[in-house]
Amino acid sequence: MVKLTEDQFDLYTYKNTGKTISVRSFTWENENKISVQVITYGATVTSIKVPDKAGVVKEIATGFKDLAGYQNSENPYFGATVGRVANRIGDGQFKLFDEIIQVSKNLGKHQLHGGFVGFDKVVWEYFVDGNKVIMSYHSSDMEEGYPGDLVVHTIFELTDNNEFRVEFKATTTKPTYVNLTNHSYFNLAGHNTGASELYKHVVCINADQITAVDKDSIPTGTLLPVADTVFDLQIPKVLGNLINKVPHTGGFDQNFCITKGPEQETTFVARVYHPESGRVLEVYSNQPGVQFYTSNFFPENPATYKGDKSKLKTLTGKDGNYYKHGAFCLETQNWPDAPNHENFPKSILRPGETYYHYVAYKFSVKN
Repeated sequence: MVKLTEDQFDLYTYKNTGKTISVRSFTWENENKISVQVITYGATVTSIKVPDKAGVVKEIATGFKDLAGYQNSENPYFGATVGRVANRIGDGQFKLFDEIIQVSKNLGKHQLHGGFVGFDKVVWEYFVDGNKVIMSYHSSDMEEGYPGDLVVHTIFELTDNNEFRVEFKATTTKPTYVNLTNHSYFNLAGHNTGASELYKHVVCINADQITAVDKDSIPTGTLLPVADTVFDLQIPKVLGNLINKVPHTGGFDQNFCITKGPEQETTFVARVYHPESGRVLEVYSNQPGVQFYTSNFFPENPATYKGDKSKLKTLTGKDGNYYKHGAFCLETQNWPDAPNHENFPKSILRPGETYYHYVAYKFSVKN
């Protein structure tokens, strides 16, 4: 039996009106001692606690202790619902039929994760339906440059069989592009155990190709086979043996093209295992891609950094600091920059259609 409780996480004040509202938190706990918390700010996953093979429960998701942390400009999208278009839009523009659409550019000359005020930076409405929490947001026409009034629903649920399920649904009043994701970061040894433990993780991703990118991590349109490369994770590999061999990015930050049959909807995406704790995470989704990211842009750890330590930044989480390679993401998604590549899966949403994205994070323990 799963228990669901609601509480106040923090207070949010709208800058334009001065109105203060309550940011609500929802916490599930099942009989297997797994718990998950989400909040209405950014439809964000703030906590995932999972027992190890000895029954010891630890926090495995990075995050902050209060709303100020999530509102901080240094927040790397911890646990957030990201949109209207996740990942990158090259040059901040794309062609929609015969019109060039210019969206906001919050990453140099490109757009990242929906722009300056994406879905991660707003307070969502909510409704509780049994064991499900449904969060909703109305993205106005031309918000961050995207056409169409978009109504988005993110549906969260924890089950008795240790699956944390997330569904995204969206409808629009005008043709537009949509590509949503959840941006949770994990470390199965414990959220603050750092790179030394992350390197012990064993990773498997069901993909035989990745999308090639340029120096700005913008897809070129070319698909690269992973065979005989550092990106071949079709057979489980120890992360520490590979992470520092990834060219250019200082770790993994690639879109893996998921292998699935033409009639398949939901399929196996990835499996990550931490041998010492025995914790296992499996990801299943209906999306054609997953961005595997290993926190390459987190601050360097001063204990191991050999450069000028006075210039190091700090990223303080809910229980200590987070450092480079301290956590990983598996962001299920359409392929990035899809509007600009005719050979990529369709990402246009038209009036009368419903965007649908399903992802399940299944937790288990291997003795």
